[in-house]
Amino acid sequence: MQETVPTTQAPPAEPSARRSLRWTTLAMWAGLLALLALTGWGLLRTTAERPAAGQPAPTFEMQFYDGYGWEGRPLADLADMHGQIVVLNFWASWCVECRLEADMLENSWRKYRDQGVVFLGIAHVDTKPKSLAYLSEFNITYPNAPDLGTAVSRKYEITGVPETFIIDRAGTIAHVQIGPISARALHGIIDGLLGQGG
Repeated sequence: MQETVPTTQAPPAEPSARRSLRWTTLAMWAGLLALLALTGWGLLRTTAERPAAGQPAPTFEMQFYDGYGWEGRPLADLADMHGQIVVLNFWASWCVECRLEADMLENSWRKYRDQGVVFLGIAHVDTKPKSLAYLSEFNITYPNAPDLGTAVSRKYEITGVPETFIIDRAGTIAHVQIGPISARALHGIIDGLLGQGG
């Protein structure tokens, strides 16, 4: 007669282990959903708040680099320039494309500065020594200010550098240029605004 050997079954998983696995899975899904929600909100926020042509230009205060102020002022607000055409250019010394328009911007400033046109350079996330070396390299004389904390860049929701916003005398954005702007395009827009009286 053959003896039957009793079989041992694995004990059922402990409820606490199953609960722990469930909570870990739930936490992972919750984290993933939160990340997706934040990403989507960020994209919607960027789209909704980016200033476009026809909208008021966001105002901001700037502390100019020494020797690059506006009307002899080391500190100014964009609102102070109301009544003038403003060419607001975001750039950085590390930006290759910015170099393609640097000479042209300076020459354009010299051409229009006595006609009620202000050029403003905003150095985006750049160090002061490198920014000043860049300004010196291209003999730039128009007002320039740093934006290390990206406060100005965030107000304009720039996507990179260079970017140029042309603002009319009423403080409304007339044109947004992503990437380098050509002399022909820039002069055409400025001449058009001057011809309209702003």
